[in-house]
Amino acid sequence: MTTLALETEPTALNVTVTEDDLIVDLVDGRRIIVPLAWYPRLMYATAAERQNFQLLGEGYAIEFSDLDEHIGIEGILAGRHSGESQKSLEKWLNTRKRN
Repeated sequence: MTTLALETEPTALNVTVTEDDLIVDLVDGRRIIVPLAWYPRLMYATAAERQNFQLLGEGYAIEFSDLDEHIGIEGILAGRHSGESQKSLEKWLNTRKRN
């Protein structure tokens, strides 16, 4: 098991969501790009839902309120994918089909 030890909490300055990737520009100048496949709710979202986000606090996380998705910047840096179970995702997808 690896442990991520950070000297300062990583914070986002800017976020861009494309059809394939979540791109996060960090305050320290780094750019992190991860595939939307890491976050299935983003992958199944509409373009408008992907663009409806806000940075929480000083940029410690990204909230996609339409999708009930919260992504921590530290988790992205640690390589953590969505922790949502397949059963939970399927329930969420079924709810979307009814709306």
